[in-house]
Amino acid sequence: MDRFVNREVELSRLRDCYTSDEAEMVVVFGRRRLGKTQLVQHSLAGRDDAVLYQATETTPQIQLDEFVDVASESFPGIAQIKQNWEALLGYLGDRDGIIVLDEFPYLIDADESLPSVIQRLWDQRFRDTAGTLILVGSSISMMEEATLLGNSPLYGRFTERLDLRPLDFTAAQEFVPTSYSPEERIYTWGIFGGVPYYLDGIELDHDLGTVLTDEVLSQRGYLHNEPEYVLRTELTNPNRYFAILTAIAAGKTASNEIAQAVGIDGKQISTYTQKLERLRLIEREVPLTEEKSKSRRGHYRILDPLFRFWFRFVYGNEDRYERLGGDAYEAVIEPELPDFVSPEFEVLCQEALPRLYPEKTFLDIGRWWYKNHEVDAVGFTTDGTMVAGECKFTAAPLDYSALASLETHAEEIRWSPNSGEDPTRKYALFTRNGATRSVREAVSERDDVRLFTLDDVTHHVAQNE
Repeated sequence: MDRFVNREVELSRLRDCYTSDEAEMVVVFGRRRLGKTQLVQHSLAGRDDAVLYQATETTPQIQLDEFVDVASESFPGIAQIKQNWEALLGYLGDRDGIIVLDEFPYLIDADESLPSVIQRLWDQRFRDTAGTLILVGSSISMMEEATLLGNSPLYGRFTERLDLRPLDFTAAQEFVPTSYSPEERIYTWGIFGGVPYYLDGIELDHDLGTVLTDEVLSQRGYLHNEPEYVLRTELTNPNRYFAILTAIAAGKTASNEIAQAVGIDGKQISTYTQKLERLRLIEREVPLTEEKSKSRRGHYRILDPLFRFWFRFVYGNEDRYERLGGDAYEAVIEPELPDFVSPEFEVLCQEALPRLYPEKTFLDIGRWWYKNHEVDAVGFTTDGTMVAGECKFTAAPLDYSALASLETHAEEIRWSPNSGEDPTRKYALFTRNGATRSVREAVSERDDVRLFTLDDVTHHVAQNE
């Protein structure tokens, strides 16, 4: 990865630890490809009191040897120290060093006692120094078990916790050519999301069809096997999880639908979905008016757009794309792409609401549905206003039936402002390709309807973030 984008908050928190007069223990975690190693490297630029050791899958003794070799560059005296983790880390802590153990799960795989060793070191020696110990890992499940859960030896000892997430829309745009139109930006976001490894590794200077053909559809593509690689590094027996993600990508989003598609008992499905949620691969969404813990109308969505694309279009279809070659995008992908990108477009519209309605203070924003009723973007404000939005990422202009339908669906949303009075309803129409004359007339004649373009959405989301 060549470019380092954003992460100013995380950088500041790390650098505060380095300049602290007290001992600091930091955990940096998050799924693969988000730039955890680059973040720590960037934070250490210009320092000569740091040891950044990236562990590999090897024997405990080789790991210790490699660590000493790396540490000797900044602390030559460490070569004379007894080669065990407690002695080595203690030596560096006494010298107020900054110690980074990257890919910490590999070290635990080789020596499962290491978290207990670090606990003892911290309690008896390290916390009386001004040293900094940073534990970095991509295996979310193992990092949680080793550092964050209540039964972990290190639980409660961390002074800083950095949970790295994908870049937001604004930060991701720094990887996108300035020549891109708002439509091209939404397509790129809707397929590749905010993972730096994806955006920095692909050739976005080409048209979208070429990018997808070369980087994803081709068996030689940079991202062709990316979702499979990530899943196989996190899951021991991934086949059933593959089936679940395929079902969700195909539109089977309720628990019973997923269970039926996969062919397992409905009572068992939560075991698998909870695991995927812990890995940040899916999330359970509920209507805006309901509490997640109580709602029975939850729908699952795949969080990473590339994973959703891969399981909808690529997984199981590799031979087909090899046969089609350069025609694959035009024949299979392009006709379905607007529909595929629509869910991510809806999220961008939701995020844009506070800037598009600057006179309002929003309490909650999200999506709402009940039976045959659905509203793409809903916001509840402090002054008792409900903003209901319809998002159309289609080639055809938005017509009046979309507004009429939105009004009908919005009537079904059961929300009462704190005043106890009925909410004031406002309607937001988001469109990729303009609107018909009847819609434009309604917008000009009514003060409760507004029409927004892709430029409005991408500009205001950028400002909001």
